[in-house]
Amino acid sequence: MILDGRDAGAITAAAQAIAAGELVGMPTETVYGLAADADNAAAIAKIFAAKGRPADHPLIVHVLDASSVAHFACDVPDFARALIKAFWPGPLTLILQRQPGVAVAAAGGQDSIGLRCPSHPVAQALLQACQADAVKPVWGVAAPSANMFGRVSPTTAQHVQDEFGTALRVLDGGACSVGIESTIIDCTRGAPVLLRPGAITREQVQAACGMQVLLQEAMQALDSAAPRASGTLESHYAPKAKLRLMDAKALQTALDLLGRDVDGKVSAPVIATYSRAILKTPSATVLRKRMPDDAPATAQQLFAALRAFDAQGVKLIWAETPPDDHEWDGVRDRLQRAAAG
Repeated sequence: MILDGRDAGAITAAAQAIAAGELVGMPTETVYGLAADADNAAAIAKIFAAKGRPADHPLIVHVLDASSVAHFACDVPDFARALIKAFWPGPLTLILQRQPGVAVAAAGGQDSIGLRCPSHPVAQALLQACQADAVKPVWGVAAPSANMFGRVSPTTAQHVQDEFGTALRVLDGGACSVGIESTIIDCTRGAPVLLRPGAITREQVQAACGMQVLLQEAMQALDSAAPRASGTLESHYAPKAKLRLMDAKALQTALDLLGRDVDGKVSAPVIATYSRAILKTPSATVLRKRMPDDAPATAQQLFAALRAFDAQGVKLIWAETPPDDHEWDGVRDRLQRAAAG
């Protein structure tokens, strides 16, 4: 059921449900999460079962503020503290050394833990209510995206209900303002390592912590034991339709060759053109979605656009590859992983 996230009673009921080991749909500024008590292994198992997610694939734990970090992490380097000060609350996840015996299931069995402090007011209210529970305070909630594993993330409460049905309690916080998952920085290897791009760019992270941010690809060649993190599989965020990325020239060539499928359904909606290219589209066979010219606005709309095309039953989605600018890294990453699916 969808509940008004502005209602104090709904927040209290959701916090009590989490303390009792139940799952709750929770809005954040990035995407909606499927939330459970991070210290309750049985509740965490429900997340993995509901999503169809491998139990060794770690979850991100959402905390109220920096004071909650000590419950989960035992070693926080100075550069990580600088990032917390600069970007929390906000769309930044830090991978830190985990306190022994804490949130083992949520961490996928790893000795590290991913922590984030969301800025969404409903998420903040829920985390505050969870922590304030006098009987059983909850110090953090594991909240992966509230969708089936590997599929398009939800950015509205209705997306969550469409995914899991009316039995799940979902707090409605409106459409997510960021629209793609958080930037993930690994802080366990002596220097910041970018595991997943997001709204906070590599350059912003470098400026905030005063250190060069290394890339995961380079570190993997040196360290095969690098920690796993959410949303970093080659195939992820995939719609039901087959998604293909092309530059503007290839996209126009494909459109020129396009014909209608035998069943009359739309063959290939064009969801994105960033280069302002004037594309000739055979209107009888193409649904065109012109995405915004700037990266933040495109990110905010991306998953909703993919879900809308799936709802129309299309078989193919063709998208123009985003620009090479670093501000587009998060959008490009999501589209590349979606295309791999």
